[in-house]
Amino acid sequence: MPKSSGFAARGVRCALLCTALSLAPITAAAAPGSAAPAESPRIAFTERYHAVHHGGIVRVANSATTCRTPRTTAAASCAALRRGADGANSDYDMFYADLDDDPNTYNSTRAALALPEDSEVRYARLYWGGNLRVGEQKPPKDNGRVLIAEPGGRYKEVLADTRIAHRDADGKDAYQASADITPLVRGSRSGLWTVAQVNVAMGHSAAGSWGGWTLVVAYENEREPLRELALWDGFETVGGGRAAHEVTLGGLGVGPRSAGRAGIVAYDGDRGASGDSVTVRAPGRAAVPLTDPANPRTDAMNSTITDLGRPLAGTRPAYRNTLGYDSDVVDITPALGAGAKALTFRFTGEEDGFFLGALFVQADARR
Repeated sequence: MPKSSGFAARGVRCALLCTALSLAPITAAAAPGSAAPAESPRIAFTERYHAVHHGGIVRVANSATTCRTPRTTAAASCAALRRGADGANSDYDMFYADLDDDPNTYNSTRAALALPEDSEVRYARLYWGGNLRVGEQKPPKDNGRVLIAEPGGRYKEVLADTRIAHRDADGKDAYQASADITPLVRGSRSGLWTVAQVNVAMGHSAAGSWGGWTLVVAYENEREPLRELALWDGFETVGGGRAAHEVTLGGLGVGPRSAGRAGIVAYDGDRGASGDSVTVRAPGRAAVPLTDPANPRTDAMNSTITDLGRPLAGTRPAYRNTLGYDSDVVDITPALGAGAKALTFRFTGEEDGFFLGALFVQADARR
């Protein structure tokens, strides 16, 4: 039987203070039972963090659900899916991934953060989200809360510090929340991070179950190149009735012949369903498709957690098909040959669509 999903059953006593931006005033931690931030069905993408310094961005991520049994005779086995076979969450009875030994958590997964030696954490933001309506219905009141444990530490409650995205339509009840956890990451640094109690439903439905989390960390390190580091987030539906969506990251100073990469967080992408694509273009230049061995050109949102075409190292469990959660880092160097003052990312979606949650860029700065 699934474990209790109520926060009251967890015995969590402390709340982690999170601020929306580095310039926001520090306030006291929210009291138990206090109201969560307002929710919106759509949140336009805006800049969350932007800096130019020596260093880079690293991220870790994992999904919160996995399959339990196939619901159609044509569906691959769950074991095959975990090794990377094609399959969509709507074809399976879904259950929670739960690695810890805490009876008060019903999902928990881990990932290993690896900061370069002698790096200083400048900013860290945790994103989490999922689908609330599958075989069961989870209460939206828990969307803005999640548990996190730093390497060797105990769970702390993280409260969303900004508007929560929440869209209830087309058989899906999807959301994304986030919080600034810079002080915690700055103090605890590299190692295995555990995130638990992502508010996500289990079971089977035509919409399917999905959910996961991503921790994005900007760091400073004088041994590394001078770089533009930009993190944007929002909540936009792509596909279905909205075939494409563009996000333009402005105010950049990327030098000619620069190297760069981008990170994308998205929800409910299906492995094997063609029609999802991502391109990037600099002003006055042709769009460049973002594709690699793990992310096909016409199936970009394909339930993967990857780093430049390879599965992200250090995830536990390390399922190759996450059944609806994407957190990918892709190479954008081919788009930067002439430099860029801005970069426009264009996302297209297949009929069932997906939800776009976060986007970050690391690129060499103009010298």
